[in-house]
Amino acid sequence: MTSPIKPDAAMEARIREIVQGMTIEQKIGQMTQADIRKITPDEVRRFYIGSVLNGGNTQPDNTRGASFAQWRAATRKYHDAALATDMTVKIPLIWGTDAVHGHGIVSGATAFPHNMGLGATHDAALVRQIGAATARQVRATGIDWVFAPTLAVVQNYRWGRSYESFSSDPAVVRELGTAYVEGLQGRLGSDASAIATAKHFIGDGGTDRGKDRGVNLSSHADLIAVHAQGYFGALDAGAQTVMASYSSTRDYGKMHGAGHLLTDVLKKRMGFDGFVVSDWNGIAEVPGCERDHCAAAINAGVDMVMVPEKWEKFIKKTARQVRMGDIPMARIDDAVTRILRVKMRAGLFERDPDAVVGDAGDLQARDLARRAVRESLVLLKNDDAALPLRRGAKILVVGKSANSLRNQSGGWTLNWQGMKNHNADFLTGDTILAGIREAAGAANVVLDKTASSAKVESFDAVVAVVGELPYAEMKGDIPFPETIAESRLFPEDLQVLRKVAGHGKPVITVLVSGRPLYANDLINLSDAFVAAWLPGTEGKGVADVLFRDARGAIAHDFHGRLAFQWPRTPCQSAFAKGDGEPLFALGYGLTYANPQTLARLDAPAAPGNCAQ
Repeated sequence: MTSPIKPDAAMEARIREIVQGMTIEQKIGQMTQADIRKITPDEVRRFYIGSVLNGGNTQPDNTRGASFAQWRAATRKYHDAALATDMTVKIPLIWGTDAVHGHGIVSGATAFPHNMGLGATHDAALVRQIGAATARQVRATGIDWVFAPTLAVVQNYRWGRSYESFSSDPAVVRELGTAYVEGLQGRLGSDASAIATAKHFIGDGGTDRGKDRGVNLSSHADLIAVHAQGYFGALDAGAQTVMASYSSTRDYGKMHGAGHLLTDVLKKRMGFDGFVVSDWNGIAEVPGCERDHCAAAINAGVDMVMVPEKWEKFIKKTARQVRMGDIPMARIDDAVTRILRVKMRAGLFERDPDAVVGDAGDLQARDLARRAVRESLVLLKNDDAALPLRRGAKILVVGKSANSLRNQSGGWTLNWQGMKNHNADFLTGDTILAGIREAAGAANVVLDKTASSAKVESFDAVVAVVGELPYAEMKGDIPFPETIAESRLFPEDLQVLRKVAGHGKPVITVLVSGRPLYANDLINLSDAFVAAWLPGTEGKGVADVLFRDARGAIAHDFHGRLAFQWPRTPCQSAFAKGDGEPLFALGYGLTYANPQTLARLDAPAAPGNCAQ
């Protein structure tokens, strides 16, 4: 495989001339990426810093809910500082951000469904449009580089980053990952383009028991056949950066130090000529390394080092390692060459950092996101045609997630884990409840979150919106031997369904979650059951499909199909390892046009843990 962007001889000559004129400190400065909380614009200037990022909890001026104007002012200051060094050739800054489902860190930006939901759409054209919309969002704030898409092929739902994956099927990950890169980068170097990151190389979705930063026990052949497929597609689409994984592989150890995979496989065999960036303090994962130095990672092929806090010590210690011969100068020159190549290809050398590209209006893509929500919903059960609901029906809405933009958006939204958010923190967006009120008429809808006071018999139907609370990496793991039973993790959801079931009124359950969960008991208490994943800020897309239109016709049928198998038992989390037949297979999804009745499911009490 070769890079789809052909080498430019004049560009390469220009890069060689710049690199030859740089000092060791200037070169290492280019290889350094610091978090804006820990570095000032003047320090970017003085230390020749090549990149900054805003971490998952970082916003300009250390202000939660920073305004669009604050984002624009901050990016301008840092970009201007990089061009104010004493170098003869001024090297522009590249700013990275975790816009993993839209520019979610920015107040007022539309948040799209997370990748797991997009996988259920099986719609590459839609994913391409979302990539392009995300590029417009980040470019409007003055940011050039997006740490997405995640190309993990999740093999165990215990992993707390499962929702960042498109599918457990490598072919789906490859197709949608390719589309996302095509949309995000567009015509590289244009005003509508942002730089993509294929991450996390390689095998992060297949760690033993789904442990974050764990060990992928796959053979080398399986790493390529399963876990590399998204990278083949993304690189063929022109992805310019690759982020190394925190995880380890059976044969090569920690990925940040796996030279065979980062250099021999990725750069040489796969022909990747962009640059490899480490993850947040990822070099510290390598044995013998710390957060402020790691010769082993650089020698293995990491080109840009994300040292968010200890960046100054990193520059000093790495310069010392080069002078001592621990890191060959040729490796440093190669890393800087790759970084400059990406910056030139992306048009950063020609770009005026003070020129405004877009405005606050570009943060919005609500119609597109609402469509994505509609297409992502998967109908798992619809007995006796409980759905669609008629407009004007009296609806009792229950469940903790019905009126929660926090819960429906999940992690990587306004902050890293997502748990600190309240509806008031979202400047735009609608809850699922708002969509139900719009469809049924506000006067016909009553919210009783815990089903503690309203009389079910007084309503035509009940809509229960339940599921997981927000989480991101590490904190989202379900550690073995805990079960993956939804009602064991969130017993309040089973309690609320028990209160509303059995009253002669149809119960429609909408499950908001970042992964498939064992839910037989919840499904049995429901007449209809919908997997809504993490739909993002446009909750009205859910009601679009649940309700008929004003004339009584089907407004929108269900299009979503499972991109992950659905567990049949509470301990069934790793189908690829012979974990038994799923309850619902890949590709499953009912429609209004294809009604089926689901037999009552076996639903014994979930075991205390999976080791019993």
